[in-house]
Amino acid sequence: QVQLVESGGGLVQAGDSLRLSCAASERTFSSYAMGWFRQAPGKEREFVAVIAWDAVRVIYADSVKGRFTISRDNAKNTVYLQMDSLKPEDTAVYYCAARRRISTGPDYDDWGQGTQVTVSS
Repeated sequence: QVQLVESGGGLVQAGDSLRLSCAASERTFSSYAMGWFRQAPGKEREFVAVIAWDAVRVIYADSVKGRFTISRDNAKNTVYLQMDSLKPEDTAVYYCAARRRISTGPDYDDWGQGTQVTVSS
């Protein structure tokens, strides 16, 4: 089981940037695909981005494409989500998740506790 801890959330204004981090406990972190999901109040959890274990393949949700960038540092067991040009509709709790194979679905094995991102207009 991979333990995941997100950080970097906060309150920002529309147009600002934030960088989320997710630190993993597992020493085999480099073998996992890592995803970011988000859940806004009253809505279902939705896919944001995913990066393969070797960072060769990345996939983004259409709603964040061109604004968000996912990356990873396997030496630090950490995955990042750089969020630029934030919009109020990006407001949500953001979760990172680990899975052996890359996927845009919610079928991940391990999840972090989430970090709140609030974007004011």
